[in-house]
Amino acid sequence: MRADGCGVRALQYSGGMTSTAEHSPAAPLAERRPQVTVDDLLAGLQPSFRFADVSFDSYIPDPAHPSQAEAVEALRGFSETVGASTSSGLLGRLFGRRPASTAPAGIYLDGGFGVGKTHLLASLYHAAGSRGVPETKRAFGTFVEYTNLVGALSFRRTVEVLSGYELVCIDEFELDDAGDTTLMSRLLRELADAGVKLAATSNTLPGSLGEGRFAAADFKREIQVLADQFRVIRVDGEDYRHRGLPEAPPPLQTGELERFAEEHFADQQIVVDDFSALCEHLSEVHPSRYRQLISGVEVLVLKDVETITAQSLALRFVVLADRLYDQDVRLIASGVPFDQLFTEEMMSGGYMKKYHRAVSRLTALARAGQMGEQAL
Repeated sequence: MRADGCGVRALQYSGGMTSTAEHSPAAPLAERRPQVTVDDLLAGLQPSFRFADVSFDSYIPDPAHPSQAEAVEALRGFSETVGASTSSGLLGRLFGRRPASTAPAGIYLDGGFGVGKTHLLASLYHAAGSRGVPETKRAFGTFVEYTNLVGALSFRRTVEVLSGYELVCIDEFELDDAGDTTLMSRLLRELADAGVKLAATSNTLPGSLGEGRFAAADFKREIQVLADQFRVIRVDGEDYRHRGLPEAPPPLQTGELERFAEEHFADQQIVVDDFSALCEHLSEVHPSRYRQLISGVEVLVLKDVETITAQSLALRFVVLADRLYDQDVRLIASGVPFDQLFTEEMMSGGYMKKYHRAVSRLTALARAGQMGEQAL
């Protein structure tokens, strides 16, 4: 839910930390070069603005899909195990091994996009806090944020840091290459051995991660290690962002975008970008910095949106779409509608679930920007 007064959120890019009120007009995203430190990465491992106040009670299961209510109860029960260290668990932390157990160290929410998995994962994070687990002992981030953390700290240092946590939540778990498979299987195995509780969401079952993207058959052992860490909870359902709602609004004319934005969102931070310039800029900014790239932005105006044909750029835009959705940034755009942002081949290929999620989220943000609806 969008909060009043969110226009005072800070804006950080190459010029430093500045109040949004000091930038009129705000710098386009294509001109920003955010600098992100290791401390920034660690501090950012918490639910985003959109999920800052969610809870199990605020999740509304679809009666047509009982697995949603079952997932809520499973996570409620799992939350009660976070921070409940036993003496054997403490010994496991001291000596780097988890006591032998048939129970997996984590819980894994598998389901299509738009069924509320991120909501539930964030609710688990908050529930652990209500049980007394401090923020410094809880981590919540996307898959790419954890791989970025390893790149910034080194693998061994990341294990040392996260082994001191009670709970590590991993959203949007996807393995796009063999290197990520090996990296994450080692990381999660060592965290589980240290007694850390793990929770993840994905559109793919653990044993099927990587299919259609790289030679997953050559890495069955690593993939099986990942699968062994989790109890899988299936979450069925339709995309709640578009359940019973009309189709996405047609794009506006380029010449009327800024006037439309000013008329409807004059009291909010509006940023205007040329789509082609933004895409070129994304290729030069690491996805780990996209959260800071859009910091302070409440309304993004995109001029002349075009279908993306390069896979590398498409995957970067998926990350940007996720960060825009996290921060509830309303979209106002001209050009092709967002359901034509990716090629037909992309929408049916190995990364199709990523692209469908991005289209779903961008469409919700476009509705919020051009039709005045709340971005669900």
